[in-house]
Amino acid sequence: MEAVILILGLLFVAFMALGVYVSVKVIGAAKRGVDRTITQARRTVEETTLRAKSYGQVGVAGELAQLRLSLRTSMRATQEALQAGVAEDASLSESLGLFQRLSVHGRELDDELKRLEREPDRVTVASLLPGLKQRTERITHSAESLRWAARDRARQFADDDLAALNTQIDVEAGALRHWTVEEPSAGAGAGAGAGADGRGGERARGARAGEEGPEALTSRDPRAQTGYPWQKAVRPETTN
Repeated sequence: MEAVILILGLLFVAFMALGVYVSVKVIGAAKRGVDRTITQARRTVEETTLRAKSYGQVGVAGELAQLRLSLRTSMRATQEALQAGVAEDASLSESLGLFQRLSVHGRELDDELKRLEREPDRVTVASLLPGLKQRTERITHSAESLRWAARDRARQFADDDLAALNTQIDVEAGALRHWTVEEPSAGAGAGAGAGADGRGGERARGARAGEEGPEALTSRDPRAQTGYPWQKAVRPETTN
């Protein structure tokens, strides 16, 4: 009895632990989903605000907003392209690692541009703009190089696979049309054999006709007989 109670107690504890584990996992997944949604919403709001500033404001503020928008757009596009491609092409993992290192510089630059947007000394900020533009161009150029290299690689693989598939389809189509291939030697030999058989048959019939001798008096008029189907039959003579 004590053993049964002990087993039931252990099962109860195991079920409780399993329930707690599942609950923690579910709560964690829900929290990550909420955090992801909040991050995407915040990103959308920030980019919409930057787009509005870049088009609606002039001077230093508009240029800073344009630099941030260009930097964020290029980095996000490259990240999405590499993460989507690494699942099918493991060689892109090294490119993804390089992009992560580049992202560190991109985040530092974005934070600096964001601080300068709130800087009241516009003269100092204007003097820093050439260097900020150069840093932004270097980072976006590197990101674009990685992105387009990954896209070109994926497109080349697709072209090679399509070429191999076309070759296999051509071979299969030729195999399916095997009856269209005729050997000319076999056809010519068959025609010659048929001609020879025809001539041999005519000579045999002529020989048999010679052996039979003259026709009887009651035979049909030979002029009424036709040798070929396209000749007209000779009408018999009538007596008065």
